[in-house]
Amino acid sequence: MSWFESLVLGLVQGLTEFLPVSSSAHLRLTAAFAGWTDPGAAFTAITQIGTEAAVLIYFRKDIAAILSAWTRSLVDKERRHDPDARMGWLVIVGSIPIGVLGVTLKDQIEGPFRDLRVTATMLIAMGVVLGVADRLAARDEKGGRHRAPKQRKTLENLNIKDGLIYGVCQAMALIPGVSRSGATISGGLFLGYRREAAARYSFLLAVPAVLASGVFELKDAAEGGHVAWGPTLFATVIAFVSGYVVISWFMRFISSKSFMPFVWYRIALGILLFMLVGAGVLGPHAGESGS
Repeated sequence: MSWFESLVLGLVQGLTEFLPVSSSAHLRLTAAFAGWTDPGAAFTAITQIGTEAAVLIYFRKDIAAILSAWTRSLVDKERRHDPDARMGWLVIVGSIPIGVLGVTLKDQIEGPFRDLRVTATMLIAMGVVLGVADRLAARDEKGGRHRAPKQRKTLENLNIKDGLIYGVCQAMALIPGVSRSGATISGGLFLGYRREAAARYSFLLAVPAVLASGVFELKDAAEGGHVAWGPTLFATVIAFVSGYVVISWFMRFISSKSFMPFVWYRIALGILLFMLVGAGVLGPHAGESGS
């Protein structure tokens, strides 16, 4: 991997990680369109450490409060009712599905799941799911001629069952094209949560899963020696900087805007990808080029 490739791929990772468009799909597609080698699951996992560092800094007050309250709740029963301590447990509960499936499906994640036809299918399918979830949220927020606006849930209403459902949605993002934020935010909207609440828990939930995945891949890479460390670390720094800018913008955007632009973008990109693979312009598998 060249330094220019790492610059471009780091930007792509940072710009798409927090948007419901699938960063792993865009990394795979950018490499395919440019004629570069597929950066692979290890590169994706390591550069995601950069974007999660952006989450840690952006939500630093929330995370510090959660960690402090959760740690104290381990020895002080009275603190177990603290909302921040409760959130700490809910993040742990929500992280279980992706932890289990990430280890179980490791070979599929690094192999068959990276087929561009799978990516295209997931871009379209999850785009439709996000669109339906967005419409339901908009209907509740605005009401109708014969229907009053409906109060949607906040994170104070989050419980273990909803946390596990969020976790299952997050685990779907192991397949390129799904989008971690897209899947978890859609799940939250279907469960009746407000847009900001769904996004906030989505980002907090991603922290342990992404950091664990990144550390796991770092260990494998160090032992296997198959990662270009200089360019990969450079891409991780670029992903951190661009990711922080995007998350700041996105949290403001969702407070008043619809997700529909992302929905149409996903569907259009998925259709274009099917056309390019079908026409032989792009090969469906890593390392393949079009005819």
